[in-house]
Amino acid sequence: MTETLATTPRPAHPVRQLLAASVGNAVEWYDWYAYTFLATYIADQVFPKSAGTSLVPLLSTFAVFAVGFFMRPVGGLLMGAVADRRGRRAALTVTILSMGGSSLLVGLTPTYAAVGVLAPVVLVLARLLQGLSVGGEFAASTTFLVESAGPGRRGLFSSFQYVSTSLGQLAASGLAALLVAALGDGQMEGWGWRVPFLVGALLSLVGFWIRQGAQETRSQDLTESGARPGLFDALRHHPRESLLICGITAGGTLAYYTWTSYLPTYAELNTGISKSDALLAGTVSLAFFTLLQPVGGLVSDRFGRKPLLLFFGVGFALLSVPLLHSLTGSFGSLLLTQCAGMVLLTGFTSISAAVNAEVFPARVRAAGIGFPYSLTVALFGGTAPYVGTLFKEWGHSGLFPWYVAALCLVSSAVYLRLPESAHRELER
Repeated sequence: MTETLATTPRPAHPVRQLLAASVGNAVEWYDWYAYTFLATYIADQVFPKSAGTSLVPLLSTFAVFAVGFFMRPVGGLLMGAVADRRGRRAALTVTILSMGGSSLLVGLTPTYAAVGVLAPVVLVLARLLQGLSVGGEFAASTTFLVESAGPGRRGLFSSFQYVSTSLGQLAASGLAALLVAALGDGQMEGWGWRVPFLVGALLSLVGFWIRQGAQETRSQDLTESGARPGLFDALRHHPRESLLICGITAGGTLAYYTWTSYLPTYAELNTGISKSDALLAGTVSLAFFTLLQPVGGLVSDRFGRKPLLLFFGVGFALLSVPLLHSLTGSFGSLLLTQCAGMVLLTGFTSISAAVNAEVFPARVRAAGIGFPYSLTVALFGGTAPYVGTLFKEWGHSGLFPWYVAALCLVSSAVYLRLPESAHRELER
C-alpha cells in the first residue's frame, strides 16, 4: 500500500481540480434540471392535449423525465468503464460534450402542433442522450473529486459534487423564474421555454474547455500495469458492495429529487400556489442548500460519515409526512418546508460521493459506483415526479409523503450497518 501511495500523482492544484469537476458538473445538471423546472410548458407544446384531464400532458412529460433516468445506469456503466480504463478526464470530456448536444436537441424540439407525434419522439431521444451523459458524469466526477482530495479532506471535496449540482439547478431555476417573470404566458409557451436549453448547449463548451486543464487522478500504477477491468468486473467481483451502493442511495435519491426538483410542482398541484412563487421558493431554497454542503463535508471529515447519514435518514423518516402535509398555498410555507428538508438532506448529499468512493477499490471504482448508483436513482429518484403526480391523478396525493418516509427508513437500516470509513486511507 505504501508503494502504491508513493507512485500515485498528487494533484498540484486542488482548486483547479475542484473547478474542473464542478464547472462541468454544474453545466451537466443545469441542462438536466431545466427540463424539470419547465415541465409544464414542455407538456403544453410537445404532447397532445387530452379531453379527459389536464394532467395527461404533464404525466407524459414526467414519464419522459423518468425514461431519461433509465439510461443513466447504461451511462454509469459505459463511462465508468472508460474512466477506469482510459482515465477519469477522458470520461469527463465525453460526458460534457454529450450533454451539450442533447440540450441543443431539446431546445430545437418541434411542437406537436407542427409535426405531430415526431415532437415527443425527438424529446425522448434527447432525454435518452442526456441520461447517458448524466449517468457517466456522476461515475467519473465522483471518482475524480474524491481522488483529488488531500488527507482528511475527502468529505469536503465530496460536498462539491452537490455544490456544483445545486449551482446548475440554481442557474436553471433562476433563469426559468426570470423568463416567467419577464415574458407573458404566450411568449413562454411559444419560444421562451427553449432559451435555457440553448444556453445550456453553449455552457457545455465552456465546461469542455475548463476540463482540458484538469490533472488525471487515476493511479499511474494502474495505467502502467496494462490491466484493464472488464465491463462487468465490479458487479462480478464486488456484488456486496454494489448492493450496498443501492441501499445507501435509495432513500437519499428519492428525498433529493422530491425536495430539489418536484416540490414546486407538487405544491402547484396540491395547494394552488402560483408558478412564479413556486419557482422563486425553489431558487431561494437551492441557494441555501448549496451553502450547507461544504459544512456537511467538513463535519463528516471530523466526526465520521455515519452520524450524518443517520441524521438524514431518520430525520426524513420521521418528518417527511408532517413537512409535506404542512404546505399551504403561500410562498412562505413552501420556502420553510423546502429549507427544513434541505437541512436534513445535507446529511446525505454532502458526503454521498465520498461514501460511494470509499466502498470500491480504485481499479473498478468509477464503474462500480456508476451502475448501481444510477440504477437506484432511475428506480426511485427519476420516478419521483411521476409517482407524485400519479398519486394526485388517483386522488391519493397524501400517500406520496409516506412513500418518501418509508424509503428513507429502509436506507437508515443500511446506514446502521455501514462501517465507518472517514478516517481510513483511500485505496489507490
